[in-house]
Amino acid sequence: MQSPPALVMFINEVRKSIRSLFLTIIGGTALVFFLTPRLLELVQSHLAEKLYFFSVPGPFLAHVKLALFGALYILMPWIITIFLRAIGKPFKVTRGQLLLFSFFTCLLFYAGTVFCYFVTLPFGINFLLGFGSEELKPVISIGRFVNFVTVFILVFGVVFELPVLMVFTARIGLVTRRFFAKNRRYAILLMAILAALLTPTPDIVNMMLMGGPLYFLYEVGIIILLLMRIP
Repeated sequence: MQSPPALVMFINEVRKSIRSLFLTIIGGTALVFFLTPRLLELVQSHLAEKLYFFSVPGPFLAHVKLALFGALYILMPWIITIFLRAIGKPFKVTRGQLLLFSFFTCLLFYAGTVFCYFVTLPFGINFLLGFGSEELKPVISIGRFVNFVTVFILVFGVVFELPVLMVFTARIGLVTRRFFAKNRRYAILLMAILAALLTPTPDIVNMMLMGGPLYFLYEVGIIILLLMRIP
C-alpha cells in the first residue's frame, strides 16, 4: 500500500495535538494576563518612556496581546516539538534526532528573542525617537507599542532558526552542504533583503544587527553539515 503524501501526513500529525495546544494557549494567556502589568512595566522601562491610549478598550486589548505573547513564549518548546514531530514523520526522523532538533530549535529561538530585546530593539527605537524635537514630541500608543515589540521579538526568534532549517533540509535530502557553500553570495543578498524588511529601521546599523548574526548562523549551519559528513 502506497504511503500518503508528506503534506497529508504532516496535517494529520498536527491535528492530533491542535486542540490541546489551542486550549493550553488560551489557559496560559489567562494566567499570564494577571502578570502583564508587571511585564509591561519591565518592557516599558527598557524600551520606552510614557505610553498613551486613544480608545476605551485600548489598554485592556494591549494587555491581552501581551498575555498571548507571554503564553506563546513560554509554550514555544511544546509548539516546536509538535511542529517538528509532524514535519519529521513523513521523512522518518528518529526520536533521538527529533529531541536533538527540538533542543537546538528552542535554544536558537530564545537566543534570537534575547538578542532582539537587548540589542536590536533599543537601537531601533532610539533611532526612530531621535527624530523628535521640542516641536515634535513622540506620543506612543500602548497598543502599537505592544504590537511592535512582540512581533519583532517573535520574528527574530524565527529567523535565528536558520541552522536548524539548513540541517533539516540536508538531512532529508532536499539540498546538500555543497549547495549552501556554493550559493553564499545569493544567501548574503537574501539576508540583506530580509534584514531591510524586518528590522525596525532601514539604517545600515540595524540591518547589520540582524544580517550579521544571520550570516554567522549560515556559516555555522555549513560547519555543522560538514561535521555530520553530509556532502
